[in-house]
Amino acid sequence: MSFTPESRVPSPESRLLPIAVLASGRGSNLAALIDAREAGGLPVDIVLVASDKADAPALRHAEAHGIPTLALDPKTFASRREFDEALFANVAASGAQLVVLAGYMRIIDATVTTRWTGRIINIHPSLLPKYRGLHTHRRALKAGDPEHGASVHFVSAELDGGPVIAQARIDVHPGDTEDSLAARLLSREHRLLIACVGAIACGEVRERDGKVLFHGDPIPAPLRLDPGGHLTLA
Repeated sequence: MSFTPESRVPSPESRLLPIAVLASGRGSNLAALIDAREAGGLPVDIVLVASDKADAPALRHAEAHGIPTLALDPKTFASRREFDEALFANVAASGAQLVVLAGYMRIIDATVTTRWTGRIINIHPSLLPKYRGLHTHRRALKAGDPEHGASVHFVSAELDGGPVIAQARIDVHPGDTEDSLAARLLSREHRLLIACVGAIACGEVRERDGKVLFHGDPIPAPLRLDPGGHLTLA
């Protein structure tokens, strides 16, 4: 299906940042964003949730909250670029000013990401630049890392590249498994993503010339998530 602006009712709160969320799976990060928005703690309007999988639970969760959805099948397109062009044409039609990759499992064509520089963010379950790609919990355990975490970064053409906005860190416990580590990190991932989206929506964080600006100044290192769920300088 294709998304059109007429398929949604515009928010009367014009100060809200319109965002689109892309997800391939269950959508736990999407659910966290929706909960924060509905609780009044996140100044955004989720104008579209899109997926490369028609059966993604994330789409059903969005529909349950009255959010417009879109599913496109990559197999019906001749190339990755054609798929991404179609997907982001729908994103643009939704009016979204920020795209949040929340468990979106496809690499986006470089031509498309370049057009959206500074307007796409991704959450990744590692302390970037460590462990780009898949199986991050397994790799952290195999390496014997004393700590693990999640990162939110602006998206570039490089896989899990682009300037890192902020990170949340947890200790690795003796006897941790991939599942236990992932489970303990998940709630921190949610809080980190909410904090980063909120900071962008409020104008506190933005990207310029490949650098993250926090209150107008370049950050020397990724911001940290404090116990209260706020972003602070490392």
